[in-house]
Amino acid sequence: MNVGALLSFLLVTILVAVISWYKTRNENLQTAAGLFFANRNLGFLVVGGALFFTNISAVQFIGENELVYTNNMSVMAWGLSSVFAMLLVSEFIMPVYLRSGISTTPDFLEERYDTGTKRFVSVIFLVSYIVNMLPSVLYSGAVTFNGLFRVSETLHIGYWPTIWLLVWIIGLVGSLYTILGGLKAVAISDTVLGVGMFAGGILLPYAALKYLGHGSVGTGIDMLLAAKRDHFNAIGKAHDSVPFGTIFTGMFLVNLYYWGTEQYIVQQALASRSLAESQKGIAVACAGKIISPLLLNIPGLIAVQLYTHMDNTAEVFPKIVSDVSSPVLTGFIAAITFGAALTTFNAGLNSTSTLFVLNLYRPYKAWRQQEVGERQLISVSKRFEMLVCLLAMIIAPFIAFAQQGLYTYIQKVSGLFSVPIFTILLVGLLHKRMPAIAAKIGLIFFITTYAVSQLLVDTGLHFLHVLAILFVLTVLLMLVVGAMYPRKEPFVQQWNNVVDLQPWKRRHLYTVLLLLAMIALFVVFSPLVLAE
Repeated sequence: MNVGALLSFLLVTILVAVISWYKTRNENLQTAAGLFFANRNLGFLVVGGALFFTNISAVQFIGENELVYTNNMSVMAWGLSSVFAMLLVSEFIMPVYLRSGISTTPDFLEERYDTGTKRFVSVIFLVSYIVNMLPSVLYSGAVTFNGLFRVSETLHIGYWPTIWLLVWIIGLVGSLYTILGGLKAVAISDTVLGVGMFAGGILLPYAALKYLGHGSVGTGIDMLLAAKRDHFNAIGKAHDSVPFGTIFTGMFLVNLYYWGTEQYIVQQALASRSLAESQKGIAVACAGKIISPLLLNIPGLIAVQLYTHMDNTAEVFPKIVSDVSSPVLTGFIAAITFGAALTTFNAGLNSTSTLFVLNLYRPYKAWRQQEVGERQLISVSKRFEMLVCLLAMIIAPFIAFAQQGLYTYIQKVSGLFSVPIFTILLVGLLHKRMPAIAAKIGLIFFITTYAVSQLLVDTGLHFLHVLAILFVLTVLLMLVVGAMYPRKEPFVQQWNNVVDLQPWKRRHLYTVLLLLAMIALFVVFSPLVLAE
């Protein structure tokens, strides 16, 4: 383990923690609004940084670079295509949420359907976080840290015990961070780390190209462009990790769900001080998605030229960082990826306690006719976070046995929970007489059939196409049920806004600019330009 890299890592990590502590030292964390929503007072830069870096975790650093190395740049579509979905959420869904003054996305489903739907969806969210989202963040963080600092070699222990050790270290540090700092500490950390990621996104490809060119960046670029140009292609074919057609089917639905319904993402935007600040923050996060391939994809592209064979392709990113970077840059990148794992894990933990305490625990106490004070809610939320953290740390190491790579595994499993929830949300918004029974039947049908298609029956279709087909079938099923048992009165949204709802005046201009940048990147990484 290089001492210089370790010192650099510790310096950056401590600096981020100190900045977060300083910015949140006067926050009141003894109320639900303070702990879960930063007292709904976040500005657009903090909202944007929080949205972007909560989305970016070690999962992306590891998983996307691995898929670029083993396949091509088609995996870039996950991040780039989400820009369009984010802008749609900013324009059409976020005003609905802020107008309702909701605390969680299931709150809106309760308003639109009934309490049973809210509880059903809350449980789905919790299961998704415990078995998929939180463990995958811990595992990818452990893989990155071990690859950068060669922990298993330094401690002279096997790979499997090392992953267990690092998963538990990250999990315990992350849980303490969330419990002591609340959502605002997470948001401040995300903003600082976002700046660091931008710097790393310039420095790492520069160092890698210089290493590839034996001291010359220009030579490195020439060598990169001289061979294996098929890896540059972001227009995925049917056999690629992300076929281009899936962008317009299941991927579009997953992105709409993620940015418009996923609790740990939406919670960041709900903490903004106004609709305009929320929309500006989403635009900032979109800009981050445009530049993110610098760290999430380009290193994997360069690794294709550096390594002809790797036994464990999940270690592509940490290997190229440790091989091409100075000790200071290695420590800096390690701090960014470690911070990415922590902040996403922290945001997920914060959201699990939000969902449990506000949607399950407090209603249960009210049903028992027992009063619950703010202090008791905070105490229960912190104990629940520790329980969830423990379960996630136990599950995380077993992801090492996942087939088809880490990133594909995560997206496949998340489809079990994501698109079904978005489906009933969308139908509920568009069909004012859709009854609650239709939402419940739709959820059960979608989850069951998707599980069968992925676990028991080989459909021969990409899982994203399966999601799109099931989306259409579920909508049709809900329409049939809605025609048979329509609501007596059409749904009318109640206004309960707690922030200013004046929209951002310049949002349409920036929407056009961001969409043009998104399209331009797809063109550059296509047979028209680089992938000749």
